[in-house]
Amino acid sequence: MTNVRIRQATIEDLESLAALFDEYRVFYESESDLDGARAFLWNRFEHNESVIFIAEAGEEAAGFVQLYPSFSSVSMRRIWILNDLFVRETYRGQRIGEGLLNAAKRYAVLTKAKRIELTTATTNEKAQRLYEKNGYELDRVFLKYSLSL
Repeated sequence: MTNVRIRQATIEDLESLAALFDEYRVFYESESDLDGARAFLWNRFEHNESVIFIAEAGEEAAGFVQLYPSFSSVSMRRIWILNDLFVRETYRGQRIGEGLLNAAKRYAVLTKAKRIELTTATTNEKAQRLYEKNGYELDRVFLKYSLSL
């Protein structure tokens, strides 16, 4: 991870993040929508609804991780949902994803969170290996349900 800087993003990073976020969505087979990506991220910043860390290689945005807050009622503590992790293809294999995961972990510890949760596609074996290498464990206790609206 040479010459890569990872820091918490601000609204001033909106343009760089919008481009990354659009590439991330295309990776997951959504249609490109740069204006929509920009608006979506602007709303997250405007309403303090997520925390984003950005990886920069020189002047170029190389990747990001986005955390959404949630809570555990039983433990009465915060949980962070790691919803988005993306590294541009040209920067993969340089441990930037690992660096972004570490930034998320440091932030979760700083905010006294109980845990970080994430989901990934069953076909995304590279991501699964990255998560497991960094201490994430597959939940074999709870079933995950969702209601599409």
